[in-house]
Amino acid sequence: MTNPPGADWHAQRPKGHGQGQPVMKQTGLIIIAAIIALGLGITARHLFPPAEKPGTSALPAFTLPDLSGHQHNIAEWQGKILVVNFWATWCPPCLKEIPDFIALQEQYADKDVQFIGIALEDREPVAKYAAATKISYPILLGGDKGITLANQLGNSVDAVPYTLIVDRQGQIIHRHPGEFSKEQILEIITPLLN
Repeated sequence: MTNPPGADWHAQRPKGHGQGQPVMKQTGLIIIAAIIALGLGITARHLFPPAEKPGTSALPAFTLPDLSGHQHNIAEWQGKILVVNFWATWCPPCLKEIPDFIALQEQYADKDVQFIGIALEDREPVAKYAAATKISYPILLGGDKGITLANQLGNSVDAVPYTLIVDRQGQIIHRHPGEFSKEQILEIITPLLN
């Protein structure tokens, strides 16, 4: 026998099942899921300790080729305020910030500010883009080595672009994953200009 539409759902259950049983079953499943989640959380906390926010640290020595194949050691720019930008031509935020980098390089070159681009790809697309855009600062080719270097320098999330600001003493004072605006850069480098 079928129940008319709108009949109470209790009438459709077989006899002998208590009304509290589905609620108890759900509550039990929720408690079990919570215990499992807590256990996984505690385990993950021990296996993967929280990332420390990197503070000031020395920029390590590294050497990369430029677009002509000449090797450059980062020590060439020692004593300058460095803005080291890891980027790629396939990255829209990277391309968006480069015109500001060109303008800032030209504006602050006489105050010992040096932008350095580290491209995370092959030479051909980088050379083509750099020529078309008239990039006025050194472009080094990082490729896979550049990705590893960016990771060593604090880019734990593999962000592109990724930019470092290094003071005159060679200390990394700021790490910036993602697009970096002209205003944000000026806020950080202006106190270093004196």
